[in-house]
Amino acid sequence: MARNIEIKAHIASVEALMPKAAAIADKGPIKIIQDDTFFRCESGRLKLRAFSKEEGELIFYRRANQQGPKESFYLRSPTSAPETLRDSLSLAYGQAGRVKKHRTLFLAGRTRVHLDKVEGLGHFLELEVVLEEGEPTEVGVREAHELMAKLGVEPSQLIEGAYVDLLVQQAAFNVG
Repeated sequence: MARNIEIKAHIASVEALMPKAAAIADKGPIKIIQDDTFFRCESGRLKLRAFSKEEGELIFYRRANQQGPKESFYLRSPTSAPETLRDSLSLAYGQAGRVKKHRTLFLAGRTRVHLDKVEGLGHFLELEVVLEEGEPTEVGVREAHELMAKLGVEPSQLIEGAYVDLLVQQAAFNVG
């Protein structure tokens, strides 16, 4: 399974961080609209990411819910029928939540820099430092910290879980 080191941070504005991300990037900005449906899964997380009616990918991943850089193991499977796959997985496992976002992607070396506008949540930065097979986790963690510093992201801005967790927490708070 592929591995990366991830951080996710709440930011004031995608637009405000865009010049800093562009300054450290080798490639981008690339605009992407994503519709992620999460399914119940005991051994990690399972989500279907739809880019359009004809393009998507099923992603299984496992990572700790902690602030700061964390190792993530993932497996991606492309699909040309995301709507049918969503229906099948919903019937089989049940949905755990849905996240819609506008993502601006930059590539800085081997790191994917995501500037996300998440429907119902706000603006976020996500860094994914892709690790080589057998590469020590600490190398990716150090790289993530260096990029956070270059982008002006403080440790206090880091969040623990996934966007779907924040949406579920928000819904529970609004009901209670």
